[in-house]
Amino acid sequence: MSQSTFTISYQALHAGTDKSEINFISGKPDLSALFFEGKEAEEKRRRFFVTDATVASLECMKPFISKFDDGVCGKDCLLILGSGEPYKTIDSVLTIIRAAFDANFTRKDIFIGIGGGVICDITAFAASLYKRGASVQFVPTTLLAMVDASIGGKSGCDFDNYKNIIGTFFPASKLFYFPEFVQYLPENQYNSGLAEAFKTGILFDKDLYDIFKNQADKINARDPELLMTIINKCVKAKGTIVEQDLTEQNIRATLNLGHTFGHALETVAGLGAITHGSAVAWGIGRAVELAYKMDYCLMAFRDEIFSILKAYGWETEAVPSFVKGGGFSERLIKIMRNDKKNLSEKIRLILCKAVTDISIEEVDEKLISSVLK
Repeated sequence: MSQSTFTISYQALHAGTDKSEINFISGKPDLSALFFEGKEAEEKRRRFFVTDATVASLECMKPFISKFDDGVCGKDCLLILGSGEPYKTIDSVLTIIRAAFDANFTRKDIFIGIGGGVICDITAFAASLYKRGASVQFVPTTLLAMVDASIGGKSGCDFDNYKNIIGTFFPASKLFYFPEFVQYLPENQYNSGLAEAFKTGILFDKDLYDIFKNQADKINARDPELLMTIINKCVKAKGTIVEQDLTEQNIRATLNLGHTFGHALETVAGLGAITHGSAVAWGIGRAVELAYKMDYCLMAFRDEIFSILKAYGWETEAVPSFVKGGGFSERLIKIMRNDKKNLSEKIRLILCKAVTDISIEEVDEKLISSVLK
């Protein structure tokens, strides 16, 4: 029996774009001026805007929304979807694709997501699939999207009550940050974004960690100057990581601190019942408690993390107060087994030894269960 081999070599390919340009814009969000009067108005390609009902109803969005007559403004189109995690589905992704197809958009045109993490994720996913890939841009309107979700090219949707099981890596070519959008957020959504920013401080930035540790009152009061500092630090930290590891082969995996626990909690609670950030904050607490049980970190570090979590009203109990029914640890671990970040039959977790001292470990389920009771 003989065998011959012929190898075809390809240029390294990253989906989407080779760079992301982030524009910080001060003052009241004015998308009408940005896209129809400023430099972006000179864009020759057609633009397919996607937002949700909550963002579309904001007072500052009225001049932009009013430009569209039945979803059309000149060569551009606007699609308004339902709001929140229940709409982060493959059906929503296909709705975007169908609307773009019906309006005769080409692969050279631009999809622009205006919203929080859900809109950014599903718009980018739709763009990555549409005719094998159209460009995507974002206007993140939540703190969570600004500090995390819009950066780094992760797109996707939930599937069968599991978080982000379907998706692609597809970075935005441009992002337009209006930090003033943060002031419009309801308290639970603002608090959700803070959790992702705190995670970033634990992982990569001792100064950011100390801001959360020492300035809770100003952060909880949404001090604009301090928020700008937090957003900038998060953008730079995550940008540095994704430049090194776009498709999460090594160091980018550390960004999942609190997420394996947190995503499972979101599933147990019912997707959309709690915010992503509140679940991640609880997951950070569980990860630190586990690190302490494994002698990875000192009691003083664990206690300090828990003190900070409580300063922002985040859940710290092993079984969150809103969870109903028994068998919590068994239910959670069953879901954690299916986490997309696992590389074997064991559950893969991010553990903290200290601020900016992080390890990726495969952990025995009995140990995990011990911090869920």
